[in-house]
Amino acid sequence: MCRRPGSVPLAAQSPRPSPWRCPAGPGCVPRLPRGGGSSARPPLLQPVGMASRPRSSPCLFWKRILCIFFLPCILSGFSPRVKHKKNLLSGKAQPQLSQYSRFIWSHLTPLELRNRSMGLQTESRVGSNPYFTLEGHKFLIFGGSIHYFRVPREYWRDRLLKLKACGFNTVTTYVPWNLHEPERGRFDFSGNLDLEAFVLTAAEIGLWVILRPGPYICSEIDLGGLPSRLLQDPQVNLRTTDKGFVEAVDKYFDHLISRVVHLQYRKGGPIIAVQVENEYGSFYKDKDYMPYLQQALLKRGIVELLLTSDNVDDVLKGYIKGVLATINMKKFRKDAFQHLYKVQRDKPIMIMEYWVGWFDTWGSKHEVKDAGDVKNTVSEFIKFEISFNVYMFHGGTNFGFINGAINFVKHAGVVTSYDYDAVLTEAGDYTKKYSKLRKLFGSILAVPLPPLPELTPKAVYPSTRSSHYLPLWDVLQYLDEPVMSKMPVSMENLPINNGNGQSYGLVLYETPICSGGQLHAHVRDVAQVFLNETTIGILDDSIRNLKIPEVKECQLLRILVENQGRVNFSWKIQNQQKGLTGPVTINNISLEGFTIYSLEMKMSFFKRLRYVPWRPVPNSYSGPAFYRATLRAGSSPKDTFLRLLNWNYGFVFINGRNLGRYWIIGPQETLYLPGAWLHPEDNEIILFEKIKSGSVIETTDQPVL
Repeated sequence: MCRRPGSVPLAAQSPRPSPWRCPAGPGCVPRLPRGGGSSARPPLLQPVGMASRPRSSPCLFWKRILCIFFLPCILSGFSPRVKHKKNLLSGKAQPQLSQYSRFIWSHLTPLELRNRSMGLQTESRVGSNPYFTLEGHKFLIFGGSIHYFRVPREYWRDRLLKLKACGFNTVTTYVPWNLHEPERGRFDFSGNLDLEAFVLTAAEIGLWVILRPGPYICSEIDLGGLPSRLLQDPQVNLRTTDKGFVEAVDKYFDHLISRVVHLQYRKGGPIIAVQVENEYGSFYKDKDYMPYLQQALLKRGIVELLLTSDNVDDVLKGYIKGVLATINMKKFRKDAFQHLYKVQRDKPIMIMEYWVGWFDTWGSKHEVKDAGDVKNTVSEFIKFEISFNVYMFHGGTNFGFINGAINFVKHAGVVTSYDYDAVLTEAGDYTKKYSKLRKLFGSILAVPLPPLPELTPKAVYPSTRSSHYLPLWDVLQYLDEPVMSKMPVSMENLPINNGNGQSYGLVLYETPICSGGQLHAHVRDVAQVFLNETTIGILDDSIRNLKIPEVKECQLLRILVENQGRVNFSWKIQNQQKGLTGPVTINNISLEGFTIYSLEMKMSFFKRLRYVPWRPVPNSYSGPAFYRATLRAGSSPKDTFLRLLNWNYGFVFINGRNLGRYWIIGPQETLYLPGAWLHPEDNEIILFEKIKSGSVIETTDQPVL
């Protein structure tokens, strides 16, 4: 539509305020049908951020004439000559618009929109790119990912306020099934897993929510968020319509969706869209699976916009007919939309995951991404009216044993920190990416951004040393009753936790042997082998044989196996049983009669250890053991980072909370310790060190990577 400078487009002449402000500068260049015919297709993707200058003054003359007579369209022979840029989808040239619009979204927040009926929808009109509308107003999604389960609840509001202050209007989050239903029929939505509280906090701050409930979420979390008990029966095919799998999904969704259905937009809540599963195109084993999940959400009361999310090359296999397809990418590529265009031509483009960083695995280098590249890519999204979600805005921490793993060549566990080189650091501090994005958003939003929240204070506490220790062998009597079995049993199939098996931690297998020879065993992921209390060697996925020395009398063979994280991506999720996953033989003779101890290291276990007599720490001790120390945090505890000098491999527990894994091979060298989890004055530190005792435990106010 052609209009005079400063005039309002007819489409915007309504009582409701428009979220777009007319661009500053000279009159807007009219959008012309391709080839000059009125029946030509609308442009698939038009940039809105670069100037389009006429080559000679007659262009300006003709534009004025057209505006005077309000001509709806003009013949191609009289159209103004403009510079062109190739369309990113079709490769065909399209005219450019004048410059950035100024977005007016102050009235499009959960606090302002009281009368609701339409929710987030898509719209397509001749002469413009398809776009989203919210309650009928044109809307771009500026989203950022924060996973509530990776952030201490006490800091949710701080992280969400920083998201809002940066200029984002939406928060996205995954929902981890394995954490919310740790046992069949027992659900946990308390404390740090209070999903409803997180969503409502976002609404209070003025943010919309896109919910990603799985059941599979990837997210670099153990088994992609699926409960490990699903591995008990190897005949059950994960992420398919296999009866055993979808029955478990249905029971979970019955509970989960009932908790969030009232938080949807049309019911007064902030949830404007819900994602169906996650990146199924890269897995794709059952064409009926995604439509099944779509219907599972609909029949439980989800009424907001549904969408799928896939990598750019997998969208053809992952999309569902009638559901908005979105894509994930690490950088803006001109050919990235080709497959998406084959799926849907008349829908707005949404980048569900723009990866502004990446996760780290143990033994690899720390991943980083240039802040300038991130800012430039987001600028491109805005220029082409592409909605996007920054993954991650704030990564947080893989507290406890929740980390996932990759296994493309060999198994590699994801590190404890989920910093992700994100827009906010693991501890919630600002970065160059934050500053650049805030400056960019501030330049295109009509309403000034909120003031920056203050930084979370950090502290350096006096260093400390362990005063007492307990070898693992002394602790066995304080564990739950061991399992007695003729043959080894995998972690998931241990008859514990009301038939749900063991999800995380370590398992100790013991059996007597009376001769040496060639030991053979299948372990996942890594095992330390002992004769009585003497270390013999290591087994893992690639090392399955070990020489056992000859013994003069019967001794106790001990195999301590650790789950270092189940694979969270690819078809290999089907075979992620941990522990000993087959027979154990010496000289091809199967060993029998196993005593199996579960080391889940739950809070209840550490409460028991408080009443156990501990030994004074020796100068040095080799082998798995628990070490106790005291951290003195003063009267007002603050965030800090633990640095474990000369310690090798293990886990840290603060007042019974599992901070996660440390490992001398890096890249992570410090563990984030939230001040909210510290008590005033004295705090109990317990290290479970698997290899050899270290020396001092230090704190620092900056992470070391």
